[in-house]
Amino acid sequence: MILSDIKRYLRERRQASLADIALHFDADPDAVRGMLEHWIRKGKVVRHQANASCGSSCSKCDPAGTEIYLWQEQAGQPLTFMPPVDRGCPGG
Repeated sequence: MILSDIKRYLRERRQASLADIALHFDADPDAVRGMLEHWIRKGKVVRHQANASCGSSCSKCDPAGTEIYLWQEQAGQPLTFMPPVDRGCPGG
């Protein structure tokens, strides 16, 4: 996995969770997060939490599943976050 692989993956999907990216590349989420930081610094990727309380209040959701990354073609381009399909909170 290299930076251009992550770029291609996110450009095709427009957004993906940290867990999805790590699973796709068979990589540790922390390693993927570090690589995503490169694209965040360049203004190409924006990090978004799917739900501020999910993954922190009941601790039954995987935090990597609620950490969403969005690709933007041009810096400053408005983004539209598309929430993932609600599968229900396992703690709810």
